[in-house]
Amino acid sequence: MLLLGACESKRAETTAAAPETTPAAADTTGRRYLAQPLVKNIYTADPSAHVFNGRIYIYPSHDIETGMPENDNGDHFAMRDYHILSMDSIGGKVTDHGVALDIKDIPWAGRQLWAPDAAFKNGTYYLYFPVKDKQDVFRIGVATSQSPTGPFKVQPQPMAGSLSIDPAVFTDTDGKTYMYMGGIWGGQLQRWRSGKYDASNPKLQEPGPQETALGPKMARLSNDMLTLAEPVKEVQILGQDGKPFRSGDNTHRFFEGGWMHKYNGKYYFSYSTGDTHLLVYATGTSPYGPFTYQGVIMNPVEGWTTHHSIVEVNGKWYIFYHDTQLSGKTWLRNVKVTELKRHSDGRIETLNP
Repeated sequence: MLLLGACESKRAETTAAAPETTPAAADTTGRRYLAQPLVKNIYTADPSAHVFNGRIYIYPSHDIETGMPENDNGDHFAMRDYHILSMDSIGGKVTDHGVALDIKDIPWAGRQLWAPDAAFKNGTYYLYFPVKDKQDVFRIGVATSQSPTGPFKVQPQPMAGSLSIDPAVFTDTDGKTYMYMGGIWGGQLQRWRSGKYDASNPKLQEPGPQETALGPKMARLSNDMLTLAEPVKEVQILGQDGKPFRSGDNTHRFFEGGWMHKYNGKYYFSYSTGDTHLLVYATGTSPYGPFTYQGVIMNPVEGWTTHHSIVEVNGKWYIFYHDTQLSGKTWLRNVKVTELKRHSDGRIETLNP
């Protein structure tokens, strides 16, 4: 671990061998993992993966050790910048392109630079990120670059109408782009129940166990990719019985980490259940939903949090995710990738990480 800390570098760019993705590779402790960390020179989490110009780019959080005690509000996740990773193929060399955006370059930011996402449109790359403003309220900002690896220049204000955490940006086959966002507990989604931020709402207060669970929020983006084209809407996630999940159903209800992908004309909205540590998914016929729950994508990883992205590379589908194999600490994570497989009817096979 001391060596890892020493390697928490200021090098602008480093290259590391990608891990094998053969099932159940064992480490020196005897634990068995589905895949190995993509990089070991820094701690990374929440990987949002995209293919731009035939190359795979990964936009993760950059975990650091701050010494802050753990709590359910997530104060110990006090990240300050983003590094972007890339590789030419799954299993190929992984390049760390260094710092692409630093919190000190965001004029309205206070603390906690959490899970980002990225998009390409209009000849420009866009980096979307959640960070608490100077009033300690999570907002979503956007920064632009002419390169997928940055550096990114941030807009002077957060996106009007944005809220909470975990922006996930999806461009449909018709060219329209949508942003999904939200996370409860430390992500503050429960504080927006009235439509306005309520600082008096206790930090962990969800609806009562028998009330309808909070859903993620979403909106279509304007053509400039810098603003929301419409008011945010709540995404409805339904059980197989057609009814929304209750807040107390924490093996199915939305917690955080939403992601959208499209397969065979169907929309797949996947997310983390948080305190039950599952990655699950629901499907629908519109990017607005509603989405009907289908099953578990991935069983719990090592570590408390779970956050993912799903991307097609050369005709195969892959899931990028994280665990705590390198550190054993839930706030010092490492990103991984493994193939995502489906049944003939499009259902996703459950993975054991």
